Order: sequence, then structure tokens, then C-alpha cells
Amino acid sequence: MDLAEPVTPAWHARLSLGFERRDASTILTRREHFGPLRVQKALYPEGGAICHTILLHPPSGIAGGDQLAIEVDVAPGAQALLTTPGAGKWYRSAGPLAAQNLHFRLAEAGTLEWLPQESIVFDGARAAMTSRVELTGSARFLGWEVLCLGRRASGERYATGGLSLNTRIERDGRPIWLERGRLDGGSTLLDSPAGLAGFSVSGTLLASGAAVDSDLLTACRAVAPGETGARTGLSALPDLLVARYLGHSSEAARHWFTQLWHVLRPAVAGRESVVPRIWNT
Repeated sequence: MDLAEPVTPAWHARLSLGFERRDASTILTRREHFGPLRVQKALYPEGGAICHTILLHPPSGIAGGDQLAIEVDVAPGAQALLTTPGAGKWYRSAGPLAAQNLHFRLAEAGTLEWLPQESIVFDGARAAMTSRVELTGSARFLGWEVLCLGRRASGERYATGGLSLNTRIERDGRPIWLERGRLDGGSTLLDSPAGLAGFSVSGTLLASGAAVDSDLLTACRAVAPGETGARTGLSALPDLLVARYLGHSSEAARHWFTQLWHVLRPAVAGRESVVPRIWNT
């Protein structure tokens, strides 16, 4: 007798947030949710000007068929920082595709920092990650993504499954960054020098809206990775700074990006960095 793999009902979840500036403070004025996506209360560890918000996904992992959508609107002059309490996990799928769609809209002089912890893509996962950032006028954005393919600490390689990535950043309707990619489990691209060169952890940091002069770029390039053998690179493009990481340690990747954030934040958010407390728990 054939035993079919148990089917777990898929989660469809949506979270919509709105931030507004009132006097000298940023207020979380809209918090709508459907399904298992939540936020904790607004936090102000560095005063009222910047609102820190922690995104929660109670199931703790994303399985085949799950569909997550996160929308964020930042009103004129508002400043928000979003992060997550732990790593995101993309589980093995029996066939259905899992998807996460991020859509950030920033009005004139708005600032958004998107600083999630890493995403772990299990062997056999079928996942699609889409991010769209719409900037208006002088709006500023800084965000990163760290991907771990397979669970290297458990001896698991990313041998099957598929991951598609689609990132778009535009200012006043004009694209300033378009990137699409697909990483299939077991693909030669994972070991190719033109791909991930055999590394299991990759990451990208994108910052737009801040003037990146030679001194700031030099300061960023002076940040050394803590992982032996890791590869890093930085490029200053028109209206965009791009930082890349390849290695085997997600902790080291996040640490490198955090050090870059310390350097970049005064230019992006106009203030020194204050590490979210959740990162230390």
C-alpha cells in the first residue's frame, strides 16, 4: 500500500503597516493583519523619531503552499526600522510553491530600514521571494537579505528544490535596481565561480537615498569579514550602494552587514545606530 506524504494546510497571511510622522515622533498608525503575521507593540529605544517594529510569524517556518504578503507605507518624514526575532525557515515541499512578497512604499523624506535575520532554505524547499521598494523624492531605504542554502551544521546540502528571487527598487517610478535569479538545488551554478562558488551562505545589502562619497565608501570597504575565506564586495552605483557576501556562516554574514549598517546609518537615517534589543535575546 502506498502511503502519501501527509498534507499540511497552507497558511495565507497578510500584514499591512502604516507609519506617520506626528510632531517629532513616528507613529505606527495602521496595523492590519490576516492569518499568522503579527507585530509586537511599537518600540522606541532611541527616542520617538524612529519607530522600531518586530515582525512575528508564529508558525516559525514557511511550508509548501504558504503565501505571505507584507506591505509597509512610510508617510512623509516618518522613520521606521523593521526586523525579525529569529531566522526564517523555508521547509521542504512535497510540490506546492511557497512565496513571500514584500512591498514597501516610502513617501517624500521617509526612511525605512529592513533588517531581518537570515532565511534558511531547507533541502527540497520550493520558494519564491519577491521584494519591491517604491521611493518618492528624497526617501531613503536600507535593507539586507541573508540566505542559507541547506543546513550545513547538520550536514545537509541544498541538493533538490528551487528558489527564485526578484528584487526591484525604484525612485519616482524609475527603476534603480532590478535583480532576478533562480537557484535550483544541486545546480552547477551553486559551485560555479560565476555563481555561489561553493558557498552555502550569501547575502546582499542595498542602501538608497544617501550620498555615498569616497570617504564613506572607503569606510565601508575597511569593514573586514570575521569569517576566514569569506568573500565580500561593495559597489557604489547611481543612487545605490550594493554590498555582497559569500561564506558559510550566517552569523558572520549578519555581523558584517551590521558593521556596515553602523557605518552607513548616519548617512541613511541621520543618526548613529542603536542595535534592536531582540538581536541580543
